[in-house]
Formats: sequence, structure tokens, C-alpha cells
Amino acid sequence: GGGQIVNVTVVGGKAPAARALPTTLSRAAGINLTKSLANEYAADNILVNTICLGLVKSAQIARRAKAGDLEGHYRELAKRVPVGRVAEASEFADLVAFLVSARAGYITGTSVNFDGGLGHTV
Repeated sequence: GGGQIVNVTVVGGKAPAARALPTTLSRAAGINLTKSLANEYAADNILVNTICLGLVKSAQIARRAKAGDLEGHYRELAKRVPVGRVAEASEFADLVAFLVSARAGYITGTSVNFDGGLGHTV
């Protein structure tokens, strides 16, 4: 009866960084898989998209903060992002909620950058 699949990868699949060849290839393959699955399952009303993450506040990033200065760590990371900040996890959740909603019923086979413009500068 249909459904939605949302894959998640990182923006490096579209905008590879130097010295990141193995992970860049696997992330690009994930984006290609999304497009292939979208073409395969569109006739069954199954929509498949991927979100390419940039920097999102998370426990993984928090573990990298030095001496518990989490806000300072996020300020440093934000300097790399054109919009000047690190995304909130709730913003990512909002994008996922949109992609699985009826309002996104004509969107399939795409990869959406969720990166504050980072993918254009990597």
C-alpha cells in the first residue's frame, strides 16, 4: 500500500573532503542506492529519499568537546558552516517528519542536504 523510506548519510557523499576516499565512496553509494530504490519502488507508491547531514548537535559531537566546554566546541564548529551555527536535532526531525508526510507525496529519489550550506564549502 505504499510507504516512505528515509536514508541518512552525510554531505561528504556529494561534496567529498580531502583524505576521505573510503567513506566518501560508501556515502555516495548510499545516495545512489536511494535513487535506485526510488525508481524500483515508485510504482508501488513507496517513496525513497536520503538526507545528507552536515553538523548536528549530538552526543557523538559532544564527546569531542574539550574539558566539558560544549558550547565553545559548537561555536568553533559553527565557524565552518555558512549559516554560522550547528543544527539542532529537532530541526533534523522536522525534515524527516516532512519527508514522511503526505505533503511530500511527490518527492522521491532525491537527496536533501541538511548542512547549513556546508556541502558547498567542504
